[in-house]
Amino acid sequence: MRIITVFIIFTLVFACAGVVADASPTEADTLSHEDFTAYSTCNRCHAITTSQWEGSMHYHAFDDPFYQEELNLASKESNGSLDVFCTRCHIPVGVVSGQVPPIDNPNISEEADEGVGCDFCHSVKESSEIGNGGYVVAPSETKYGPFDDSESAFHESQYSEFYTKSEYCGMCHQITHPTSGVVLDDTYQAWSESSYAEEKVQCQDCHMTPGITEFETNPGRAGSGAPKRDHISVHNFAGANVFVTGILGEDDHKEMAIERLQEAATLEVSIPENAQPGEEVAIEVSITNSGAGHNLPTGLTEARQMWTQVDVKDSQGREIYSSGNLDEDGNIENGIIYWAVYSDADGNSTLKLWEITDVIYDNRIAPTSTATEIHNFTIPTDATNPIIVDTKLLYRSAPQSLIDELFGGEYDVPIVEMESFKGGINGEVGSEGTPGFGSVVGLIALLTIYLFRRKM
Repeated sequence: MRIITVFIIFTLVFACAGVVADASPTEADTLSHEDFTAYSTCNRCHAITTSQWEGSMHYHAFDDPFYQEELNLASKESNGSLDVFCTRCHIPVGVVSGQVPPIDNPNISEEADEGVGCDFCHSVKESSEIGNGGYVVAPSETKYGPFDDSESAFHESQYSEFYTKSEYCGMCHQITHPTSGVVLDDTYQAWSESSYAEEKVQCQDCHMTPGITEFETNPGRAGSGAPKRDHISVHNFAGANVFVTGILGEDDHKEMAIERLQEAATLEVSIPENAQPGEEVAIEVSITNSGAGHNLPTGLTEARQMWTQVDVKDSQGREIYSSGNLDEDGNIENGIIYWAVYSDADGNSTLKLWEITDVIYDNRIAPTSTATEIHNFTIPTDATNPIIVDTKLLYRSAPQSLIDELFGGEYDVPIVEMESFKGGINGEVGSEGTPGFGSVVGLIALLTIYLFRRKM
């Protein structure tokens, strides 16, 4: 299995992301949606870039059905107090122009009704803080970007180093609960504390290049008539959202999300070569975050689940040991789930972001770190050899029970097999994975990014 230096950041998707409730009134008082340019205009000169963005989770930041269901529930149960908190990052033009809230405004403008769009992103002048929608947006004839020699017949262009830094992404990919202070999304923070930040590998280096298994340059032009460059950032912002891209029919983006997940971690399984009937056996399963510059999983991780499924059977298919399989309702049985679990004011676990007051536990895997599991079982006296050990590392966007509650059983949550290993005790069994190989590829990818940036 190939592994790379990738972030799984963009998940701009499942639940509220936002800002403290009083952070935007001055913008709403002074800005109009007419101050922004709709992407249909940008498309005239930037057709390739807008085609990449269309279908992405930035494009669907507001109309994402999962987000909409959670937003409506949050608004109802909080009497609308979180509406700005959630929408500031999901429909920013709507918020800063005063069109949102209400969250169901039927007269939303074209400029606002495009999620996280071109002109908004390229009108961000600076940040007021990391996280919670801490952007300072200044729409004008001047558009900001990463080049210092851009020219356009339609608008002025100005270079901004800010657009090349992870702090730009951190404005919305670091979320703190507005009242309890609990960190709900630590994507930026985890990156800032990692070796990726030390090596100056930015979010854009992984999420705005065409490479999945390694950093790749993308020669081309930023727009029609623009100079040809060694690298133009791609704008599909591939992340881990297989569920929403799937139900919206965005198949290209769904496949990119699957591939990114499959390059995020390395799975290694240690099993004994031989064991006798009646003998107790311990197998060691190690999961290394070898390809993500943030925790695995990341984003608003009250819902996202990564876990191992371990099945041990004899050669006749008789079950000896099982962990991490799903029951008839889609719940994970006896498995170790890597996610963050939160509690409400009464100390009960909750999947509702607006209720969160504390962290019960958080066992997600930090960048370059390894989590190890030990699975014990006894070889039956009547087992036929070889004993087959089948291990998978799996991921899904949310528990099936949550999706059933929100959508009334309409959707099955897809499960992505990130890595796998198959081996045998008392005999050989063909392996489906390549334990350990991903770490080497990940190091090569880091070196490639470093050398490229040295030339910039």
